[in-house]
Amino acid sequence: MLVLGLSGGIELIHENLYGSWTGGFHDSASVLLEDGKVVAAIEEERLNRIKHTNKFASQSLRFCLESRGIQLHEVDLIAFYLSKNLFEAWAKLVISQTSQAVSIEPIKFFQNIFHKALNCDIEPEKFYFVPHHYAHAMSASALSGYENSLVAVFDGQGEDSSGMVFKGEGTTLEQIADIPVLKSLGYFYDHVIAVLGYGQFDEYKVMGLAPYGDPKTFRDLFKTFYTLLPQGDYIIHQEKIASLFNLVGLPRRKGEPFTQTHKDIAASLQEALENILFHVLDHYQRETKQKNLCMAGGVAHNCTFNGKILRSGMFENVFVQPAAHDAGCALGAALYAYYQVNPKAQKLYKLDHVYWGRDIDSNSSILKQLMQWQDFLAFEKLPNIAWQTAELLASGHVIGWVQGRSEFGPRALGNRSIIADPRPHENKSRINQMIKKREGYRPFAPSVLEENVEDFFEVPHHQKQLPFMIFVVNVKEEKRSILGAVTHIDGTARVQTVSRQTNERYWELINSFKKITGIPILLNTSFNNNVEPIVDSVEDAIVCFLSTGLDYLVVGDYLVKKKEVSWQVYLDLIPSLPAFVYLHSVRKLEDDGNFKNYLYIGTSYNAKFQVAVSAEVFNVLNLANNQKSVMDILQADGHTKEDKFKDIVQEIIELWLQRLVILRPQANTNI
Repeated sequence: MLVLGLSGGIELIHENLYGSWTGGFHDSASVLLEDGKVVAAIEEERLNRIKHTNKFASQSLRFCLESRGIQLHEVDLIAFYLSKNLFEAWAKLVISQTSQAVSIEPIKFFQNIFHKALNCDIEPEKFYFVPHHYAHAMSASALSGYENSLVAVFDGQGEDSSGMVFKGEGTTLEQIADIPVLKSLGYFYDHVIAVLGYGQFDEYKVMGLAPYGDPKTFRDLFKTFYTLLPQGDYIIHQEKIASLFNLVGLPRRKGEPFTQTHKDIAASLQEALENILFHVLDHYQRETKQKNLCMAGGVAHNCTFNGKILRSGMFENVFVQPAAHDAGCALGAALYAYYQVNPKAQKLYKLDHVYWGRDIDSNSSILKQLMQWQDFLAFEKLPNIAWQTAELLASGHVIGWVQGRSEFGPRALGNRSIIADPRPHENKSRINQMIKKREGYRPFAPSVLEENVEDFFEVPHHQKQLPFMIFVVNVKEEKRSILGAVTHIDGTARVQTVSRQTNERYWELINSFKKITGIPILLNTSFNNNVEPIVDSVEDAIVCFLSTGLDYLVVGDYLVKKKEVSWQVYLDLIPSLPAFVYLHSVRKLEDDGNFKNYLYIGTSYNAKFQVAVSAEVFNVLNLANNQKSVMDILQADGHTKEDKFKDIVQEIIELWLQRLVILRPQANTNI
């Protein structure tokens, strides 16, 4: 039986039809199950290159179908991560408030989306709607390996709830608590971090900032923000959070330094969140007597809390679904639908990897792509890529590492990673500044050989396998000075254990580094910069490599270096616009009473976003057709003087660095 699971929005990548009506959708993804087992899974952002995308999961859906070699009509069920009643109510409301020429029947509205995206008509009986938090819960329960468990879901909002608690037995879920939106821990967190100049999707940044602060400073104040009640209940006093502005004044602006007050607020927030979560889980553990805990939902990405509940002893075993955010609902919706239709189906094995995405293909395919960029890159195929990469890492180099199938979820787990020596403390600041282009306090994770984890980290003896980088644990005190680049200021690390059985090539790389240095650990962070999702394709990796301070790129068996190039080389590249980018002009009245045209680049996913461009660059991009190079366009135009070419190229490169323009080499038919 083939089941597709989908999460995310209902607009195509180039559309902006419904405005604020799509605000609740994000993290689109597709998952394909065959007889209950994952065949393929990928987040839409990896393919459409929009972080946390709220666009319809059309590209990821196509990928899943192609992975199995099937057409959409061959799928038995298509599971979506909303209840049918809510989807129908939402669709009717949207249709009534917009002028879009679509059917007024909600299911036909959904069918129309598939028809536009894939030019395929879907029988309405194939659609299966799964309540949001049931999708979250099943994604954790079904893959935990536990026959029985307490299943807890906490997020901002899903439908009319902010979370639910279930008792999981086999492949069934028994709901035992519904947490209303007024008690949303996700919203509580977001309302507080607004004071720090952060917003939705920045929660993990504040989690990393918290160890720099002291929770005692504002502990009493934060206790006025919530009240713990009997039977695991609580109240969030949202109206009192505004008092934080009396401490800091206006919210911190992007790029401004963090004061100690900011850091203490982050620490107090983390402590408050943990107090509430422990209060809830303690009650339901005592009520259900469950020894195993499963968690999902956006709040379950709080790795610091996950580590504390793991070490607390409250539960014998803890499983956090690694794609705990809404992308994981695609997985949970598919599993839920499958088990509802097949109630006697056997529960899946315990999840041990999430390498379900796009493969980089063979070395010959990699070589072909590298050859296209030979004006910018020097490369060679190495006989022992793991050992030779480990030697470069031990020599202080920072490397982009791309192998096999990409990971499902928000963590790079050794197949689309930036890797470095975990020992020098300066590696942390270097990678943050030159490559990731993000806040300097942000920590990096260690990837450690599974068999050596206890030598360096404090992990429970009964749960030493932590393969998904979703638990923060203590670095052993005597090892903290050795692991300067991956030990956070509080002596912790968000660890990933690496098994030879699930990722042999990454294991071999770390083992080679161990033989050279004596350290069975690498610094591992996601392969991207601050303006893009994690790279997925070989081309993504090449572009990120060329536009960051990485020393080397390793793809398959190829070691890649950059060439020194002049700006003139970029004239031969072919420019185009991503599908989500558009050009527009705005006519404005000037102070002198005359009108002037202003030229901008905008995006389909953020109506407020725009970047001003010069008339010359606007013209180049307007004429771009995926065939002509920058030089071809400039020469054909005939109006642009050659002494302006350098300025035009440099402006286009800057847009390329922001991923608002695509630059590709001309196809070489001789390769």
